Amino acid sequence: QVQLVESGGGLVQAGGSLRLSCAASKRSANTYRMGWFRQAPGKERAFVASIILSGVSTTYADSVKGRFTISRDNAKNAVYLQMNSLKPEDTAVYYCATGPPGSSTWVSWGQGTQVTVSS
Repeated sequence: QVQLVESGGGLVQAGGSLRLSCAASKRSANTYRMGWFRQAPGKERAFVASIILSGVSTTYADSVKGRFTISRDNAKNAVYLQMNSLKPEDTAVYYCATGPPGSSTWVSWGQGTQVTVSS
């Protein structure tokens, strides 16, 4: 089982930036895909972005395209989410997740980090 620990959340004004980090306890087949999800109050958890092992392929939710950038450092077993031009609607708990290749399943989840964007 891969353990994931997120950091970097906080309070920021609209238009500001934050960088989230997620460190995995080890590298395994289940860290081939690494991604970020978020859950706003009263809403279901939603996909934000993902990246595969090579870093060549990334995917973003339409709501964050052009503002958020996902990246990974395989030497550190880490994934990052650079969030720019933040909006109040980006307020949520952000979760890191990992999954194996050839599957849409996310098998490991972090505990989440709160991001609050004030207007």
